[in-house]
Parts: sequence; structure tokens; C-alpha cells
Amino acid sequence: MIRRRMLAALVLGLVAAGPALADDPVLRIGTEGAYPPFNFINEKGELAGFDVDIAKALCKEMKRTCTFVVTPWAEIIEGLEQNKYDLMVSSMAFTEERAKRIAYSQPYYRSHAVFIGDPKKRQDISPEGLAGARITAGKGTMQAQYLAKVYAAKSTLVLGEDQPAAQAILEQGKADLMLGDAIELMSFLESAEGSAFEFIGDPVTNDFLQSTAHVTARKSDTALLDEVNAAIKKTRLDGSYERINNIYFPFSIY
Repeated sequence: MIRRRMLAALVLGLVAAGPALADDPVLRIGTEGAYPPFNFINEKGELAGFDVDIAKALCKEMKRTCTFVVTPWAEIIEGLEQNKYDLMVSSMAFTEERAKRIAYSQPYYRSHAVFIGDPKKRQDISPEGLAGARITAGKGTMQAQYLAKVYAAKSTLVLGEDQPAAQAILEQGKADLMLGDAIELMSFLESAEGSAFEFIGDPVTNDFLQSTAHVTARKSDTALLDEVNAAIKKTRLDGSYERINNIYFPFSIY
């Protein structure tokens, strides 16, 4: 597995995502590379995942040649602002705070947040029910922000550098529960490492924890996002979105 400090500098080669137009520059796509099954580095050291395949499909629809730039989540918005890439396809949820800095496409998938842990030990996921509990999430995520807002007063937050690190914290017994994206956590619960844990309580749904993921761009690139929105619609109509969805999930996440 490529170490995380190497991922920050990793730039993957050109993706065969349709011919580039003569007057179009290469389109650079930023993603995290540490959020399976959406974006991750596989056993061959290659960038893979739902986000990656969707980005390739969008590039094909837009007739653009694309490259991928792997960037740590905590730096991903800053990287966009610094012109290190043109778009982010990295399961970015909408928040008012982020919207002050970046522009959003139409949603390209929907999900919700859930707690996981040992169901024999915890069932009540209210702030009172989790008083004294140690809770983990990936730093910089919507889930971590929600925990800080709602649970920090009565629970101890033990945040990981990213989602896999938070899962490791839970697995190692350094936290009692984890709050994360339900779809992303499915893979963990089905693994040997996550087999001791289950979903706890109902999904967490509210105005703070958004349930839609978007392609994002700089606020000045509205024309580019118009192209992206048209491409998202085309992938839905021509069946390519469904084919990608079925590779990773047993149900539609649109």
C-alpha cells in the first residue's frame, strides 16, 4: 500500500476518457484516494473507486482528456483554490461554509450518516445515550463536524486522519463508536476487520448532515460546472451511470 505522505504528491497518468478537443486543455481531477469504495488506491497501486469511474465517464461525455491528482482530504479545497486541479470528484457534501469557497454541481449520489459499533454495548445514539463514549470519525468530514457540534460536550472525540484511520481506531478499541457514511461503511462491516461491528440506531438525518455528493469547482468556473451537469444527466440517460453503480453497490445510490 502506498503511504499517505506519498499520495499527496501522486499524480496519475492520462485517463482514456474520450478524445481531447484541440483547443481544450487537459482537465485535472482532484480526489482523496483514501475513501473506499468511492476513491482509493488498489492493490496494484492504482487509483480506483466509484468516484474515479464516474469522473472518467463525465470526462468521456465532455470529450475531455483528464488526469487525476490525489490529495489529502484536509487539503483538498485549498488545492482547488491554488489551481492544482480544475474539478474535485471526491464525495464532497454541500455545506454553507464550503459553498463560500467552492461551487457545486448537481448531486451525483445520495447517502446518509450512521453510527457503527458493538450493538451489545450501545443502542441509544442520542447525546445523552452516548455520554462518556469515545467516538471517532475522519478529520475534516461532515461527520466529524457534526460530532463536534452535537456530541463533544458529553463524549470524547477520537478523530482519525481519514476514514480508514478512523476505522482502525474503532477496530483497535480506542473508540466505542464511529460515525461515517453508510455506503462507505458497508465495505468495512463486510471485512474481517469490521465484522465485530454493526450499524447502531437509525441513520442520522438532519439539515447539517447533507445526504448528497457533488462535483465541485472554483466559483469562477461556472461554465465548466454547466458542462459537468450536462454530463451527469447524459450518464444517467445512456446507462453508463447504472453500470458503474452496479460494480460497487447492490442498489442504486443516485
